[in-house]
Amino acid sequence: MRREIFTEEHEMFREQVRRFVEAEIEPKVAEWNRNGISDRESWRKMGAAGFLGPNAPAEYGGAGADFLYDAIVMEELARVRAHGLMMGLHSDICMPYITTYGTEEQKKRYLPKAIAGELILAIAMTEPSTGSDLAAVRTTARRDGDHYVINGSKIFISNGQLADLVIVVTKTDPNAKPAHRGISLILVEGNAPGFVRGRKLDKLGFKGQDTSELFFEDCRVPATNLLGKEGQGFKMLMEKLQQERLVCAVGAIESARRCLDDTIAYTKQRRAFGQPIASFQNTQFKLAEMATEIEVGRAFVDRLMAAHVRHEDLVTEVSMAKWWTTELLKKVSSQCLQLFGGYGFMMEYPVATDYADAAVQAIYAGTNEIMKVIIARRMGLDIRE
Repeated sequence: MRREIFTEEHEMFREQVRRFVEAEIEPKVAEWNRNGISDRESWRKMGAAGFLGPNAPAEYGGAGADFLYDAIVMEELARVRAHGLMMGLHSDICMPYITTYGTEEQKKRYLPKAIAGELILAIAMTEPSTGSDLAAVRTTARRDGDHYVINGSKIFISNGQLADLVIVVTKTDPNAKPAHRGISLILVEGNAPGFVRGRKLDKLGFKGQDTSELFFEDCRVPATNLLGKEGQGFKMLMEKLQQERLVCAVGAIESARRCLDDTIAYTKQRRAFGQPIASFQNTQFKLAEMATEIEVGRAFVDRLMAAHVRHEDLVTEVSMAKWWTTELLKKVSSQCLQLFGGYGFMMEYPVATDYADAAVQAIYAGTNEIMKVIIARRMGLDIRE
């Protein structure tokens, strides 16, 4: 069924992205998974093709297109399991902080290179003792003349090894009451003195994506690298989390669709007891159930994307979509693996990768438990005495 949110121009763009991804990206996925990191050449090729930040302003090298163009790129990368290339993080989570809150000098300095794939972006929120509770971050940034001096550590940072510019969540006023009023965002370049990259972490899934520890040891950055104003960091984070969670839902529903498509093809050719396993009623029921749930999820996500392009407030709905689609992906990948039998447990079959990759999607960008807390609060259910 045709997806109503996409115009003919969108679909022409999708054809271009799909051809590029199949030729330039898909052949590299296995290598990225072995190495635990993607390659810079692929980022530059993505930029040269116009696939990094189509939504970014034209005056800095973007296309000035709507968010749906970015969503198409995310879907096509998810379709080939190119999780090592975190385009959604780079283009639709990190880049909007600079386009919205950056000074003109910051925009001119960083956006053209980021859109060209010459400068890779990351955002450092999570700390060893702080996950979803962003107001409790301990990384500090002390003003010292024309510089900030940053001390602290971050963990589980996507693009941590490759990143040329990191948006670091810091405390510029550790004594602020309430605590979130002391949070600021500071841009740290990859060669900043005192910025140390730690381990590239060994993960259950998303093997091709470089997730790292980051350390700041009297890291000095110019005061002009402050993003927005001091003490406004928490507000900026909250304003941008709507799109971040929608990005998660877009990727999750496409990953579920690909996993199901592969499983349908497998059940048609795999035989047991003298017939294809697709002919068994249990198999048919499972596949029918998953296909239905994916279509329901996709319809909801499509509706949210259309509303997001209209700049509607969707915090409640994207929180619903983030938890529901990522839980659906976990369910689909688990049931599909079961239909593969013993072969599903072998890494040579992509369904095993899907199963491992699904786990983290219910955790990052705010755990699914936090999504439910947000929904409940916005339903007026937080009525503590």
